[in-house]
Amino acid sequence: MALSAADQTRCNVWILDGDLYHKGLLKFSLDAISLKDTLIMLVVDMSKPWTALDSLQKWASVVREHIDKLKIPPEEMKEMEQKLIRDFQEYVEPGEDFPASPQRRNTMSQEDKDDSVVLPLGADTLTHNLGIPVLVVCTKCDAISVLEKEHDYKDEHFDFIQSHIRKFCLQYGAALIYTSVKENKNTDLVYKYIVQKLYGFPYKIPAVVVEKDAVFIPAGWDNDKKIGILHENFQTLKAEDNFEDIITKPPVRKFVHEKEIMAEDDQVFLMKLQTLLAKQPPTAAGRPVDASPRVPGGSPRTPNRSVSSNVASVSPIPAGSKKIDPNMKAGATSEGVLANFFNSLLSKKTGSPGGPSVGGGSPGTGAGGGSSGLPPSAKKSGQKPVLSDVHAELDRITRKPVTVSPTSPTSPTEGEAS
Repeated sequence: MALSAADQTRCNVWILDGDLYHKGLLKFSLDAISLKDTLIMLVVDMSKPWTALDSLQKWASVVREHIDKLKIPPEEMKEMEQKLIRDFQEYVEPGEDFPASPQRRNTMSQEDKDDSVVLPLGADTLTHNLGIPVLVVCTKCDAISVLEKEHDYKDEHFDFIQSHIRKFCLQYGAALIYTSVKENKNTDLVYKYIVQKLYGFPYKIPAVVVEKDAVFIPAGWDNDKKIGILHENFQTLKAEDNFEDIITKPPVRKFVHEKEIMAEDDQVFLMKLQTLLAKQPPTAAGRPVDASPRVPGGSPRTPNRSVSSNVASVSPIPAGSKKIDPNMKAGATSEGVLANFFNSLLSKKTGSPGGPSVGGGSPGTGAGGGSSGLPPSAKKSGQKPVLSDVHAELDRITRKPVTVSPTSPTSPTEGEAS
């Protein structure tokens, strides 16, 4: 920013808007004629202190390169530089009758200032003399509290930042002001200092270095010894540490935007579940229905095996020891239970054990080889009897007594027995 003062006490403000692309516009605001009436203001964002020193050096180099290109007579340029040195050396703290700075040995009441004896400048003071006053303004100093909370900045970090900025100000003979528009700190001080430097208006504001967010150091007040006071408070830092190594940019927190998953309606979910269950194979008694029926032993039944052999292979159980619950589900009744039931039923109808058997059949069979007493549903291989057929066959046997016909044909089993 360049501030030009004309004879009408008018102050024109030129702002480069923080973009190096605009540095070519300096030729319209900062020329050889208006240079001696100009003040350079360098602005730093204290909410991003890691960019402070780099920003100051970058823009100071831009101004210095531009001034070097101006066709200013060497005598005039030297005179401007000497005036800046005298203003720096002759600084007097407001409110004091005698100079407080050790750099001066004469008083302001002397008539001839050219013959005054002054101490030489420090080794790092005004090494980059632009011939015009420079002001460094650190804005957004209210962000210091945010840096303490979010990025764990300590007092020594802010002292470290201030010491490097003050060293930069010594090189250019610049003043330093910390401001905050949000908290209204030192904003009016910037205006008062500018008009004092451009028009020579008096001001009575002393330097402020105690408050870390409201620092004010006028040009000529500071020196290397005063900056060294800040180094005494360092605990984990050192004065010779590089600025970029200590004040680093914090890592950027990436916010992952996860895709929002919307839950479908309950009724829609239940309908899909019903459709899925309908496609699954049917189950009986909690297990899938096997296409090949198995006997209690676990071996699959062969289609050509006779029903009588299945019945005879199962030992009879005493009558009345096993009852079938009419409410029992059909799927829960096994073949072994049915076989034992019919075996005991046929044994009771044919008489007591040891009686004469018709046709030489086996004791466990009825007349005619025992094939006529079985329900028709049990004759089909591979088909499980249903409970309703069992009740129907039981009623039929109860109503009709078993009779033996003399002319009834004999089964192959009876022929073999005879």
